[in-house]
Amino acid sequence: MKKLILTFILLTFSFADVRVATAGNVAFAIKDLAKSFYSKTHIKVVPIIGSSGKLTAQIEHNAPYDVFLSANMKYPEYLYTHHKALTKPKVYARGKLVLFARDGIKGFDDIFIAQKIAIANPQTAPYGKATVEYLKNTNNYNKLKSKFIIAPNISATFSYAMKVTNYGFVARSLLFKFPKLNNKNHFIDLDEKLYSPIKQGVVLISHKSEAKQFYQFLFSKEAKEIFLKYGYSIN
Repeated sequence: MKKLILTFILLTFSFADVRVATAGNVAFAIKDLAKSFYSKTHIKVVPIIGSSGKLTAQIEHNAPYDVFLSANMKYPEYLYTHHKALTKPKVYARGKLVLFARDGIKGFDDIFIAQKIAIANPQTAPYGKATVEYLKNTNNYNKLKSKFIIAPNISATFSYAMKVTNYGFVARSLLFKFPKLNNKNHFIDLDEKLYSPIKQGVVLISHKSEAKQFYQFLFSKEAKEIFLKYGYSIN
């Protein structure tokens, strides 16, 4: 079955396309990255969106991807050490953690009236780990931990906050999914000094010249401006 799926993926795309395995939190930035890259090179970027863990497993089984944009450094490092990536992992952006409230928020103290709070699994998700670090560093973890609803990844965390809990600690970049919610009435920026940097890593998977061009483009001025636009920090 896995071989059939990979064969279908391979037949779906043109050989000249750059197939970019993309972590869920980059789903909105990748559209502008692809557009900017195409305007410079006339090479089409085809994003395949998924969790970093699942994309890593697919690459392990020889999925025909060319570049991998992960939500952290863990998975790119794994692929590189297991000879599934051509380049050492390199940070392309740092994710930002925000406190989000679907129905609006006036200040951080609003969180204490919440019945439930969505957070990503701190054991497996970098944004979940950052959430716990932030709350411990602000002496709020013990006050709030009984309210946590644990989501498997940051995309699911945002979905839980939208549909179930109202409140959630989410990636700033995900708020671009809903323009009406992407304003200061619905989220609070959290001090980046109070949690470990969420370093998002990229590796080159294939030898295709088009893939190498896109990999290099990710560190260009144009790409950095796009990442900044979508709520990331740049080294």
